[in-house]
Amino acid sequence: MAKRDYYEILGVSKDASDDEIKKAYRKLSKKYHPDINKEPDASDRFKEVAEAYEVLSDSQKRAAYDQYGHASTDPNFGGGYGGFGGGAGGFDGFTGGFDDIFETFFGGGGGRGRSYNAPRQGADLQYRLHLKFEEAIFGKKETIRYAREEICGTCDGSGAKPGTQPKTCSKCHGSGAMQVERNTPFGRVMTQTVCDVCQGTGKEIVEKCQTCRGNGHVEKEHSVNVTIPAGVEDGQQLRLAGQGEVGSNGGPYGDLYVIFSVEESDIFDREGAEIYYVQPISFAQAALGTEVEVPTVHGNVKLKIPAGTQTGTNFRLKGKGAPRLRGNGQGDQHVKVTIVTPKNLNDKQREALHAFAEASGDSVSHEEGGFFDKMRDAFNLDGKQKKK
Repeated sequence: MAKRDYYEILGVSKDASDDEIKKAYRKLSKKYHPDINKEPDASDRFKEVAEAYEVLSDSQKRAAYDQYGHASTDPNFGGGYGGFGGGAGGFDGFTGGFDDIFETFFGGGGGRGRSYNAPRQGADLQYRLHLKFEEAIFGKKETIRYAREEICGTCDGSGAKPGTQPKTCSKCHGSGAMQVERNTPFGRVMTQTVCDVCQGTGKEIVEKCQTCRGNGHVEKEHSVNVTIPAGVEDGQQLRLAGQGEVGSNGGPYGDLYVIFSVEESDIFDREGAEIYYVQPISFAQAALGTEVEVPTVHGNVKLKIPAGTQTGTNFRLKGKGAPRLRGNGQGDQHVKVTIVTPKNLNDKQREALHAFAEASGDSVSHEEGGFFDKMRDAFNLDGKQKKK
């Protein structure tokens, strides 16, 4: 099934800003997170959203995707060196311009030529690391473990049984490539392809290593220490060079990308370094003023509420937000005050409010037996005995 367009997945236009892409990702990742959404396809949708964000949040990957579409996300795109060929060309696997295209189709005449047994970097890996809300704010150190392809310790990557050595491939004579005659729109031409005997290594293994069975590498559990910087956000990633899959033909290891998945807080909302909290207060506290204790990620602090505060008023607690990941200092915590209207009033509270209303010239109902009074009497909520 064809992949959906990444912009369509996130619901943004192709000229969307980085901030718009980030906001769309955060909204959809929360909506489809498997821990929250129990729909059968939630996990697949979550992965689809994460994949789209990974590409569109990276300026280099996004530029390649805009030009070449989903082909740019293929590990072999751009010659198999990290997905985008270092920005040098990138045309369905050709990285050296017309010379390499000519070399591939006509078997010579080009500039650099193509070496199939040249060292190649290993594939990159991804690891999703789940963090609690506070862990993302303050950072932490953690050891992660995952499986990856590594050099076989028995044969040191040669693929040959200990005590023996691979020999030069008898078909390609060590070049890793062979010439094949093919019919093309230009007529019958010679094309160059990977040797089907040595698979491009240029070597034949007579006696294979029993551990890796001639592959030269084995899958093993690998561990690496990760320092999670303070202030990371959901969906951000950390690149660990050389912690991916083993390379081929003596090439370097690929990289590991640690993607952070941050849990939501029960009481806080976060936008970058800014944290938001809603503080409920009573009508009397708002009218007369008070001092309340407000929770922050750094501990409880006291906040003075001036007399006459209106619902929806915002207060700023400077430096009580999250660290700025790419800057200095801390963000702030924003406290929004909401006035809570009491649902059940006792007689003394009701009398006091009536007196306040009369003093203010407000028109209110003085009738007993309103809806709440009837409910109270019907279910004897105040515990009093009904008069007979």
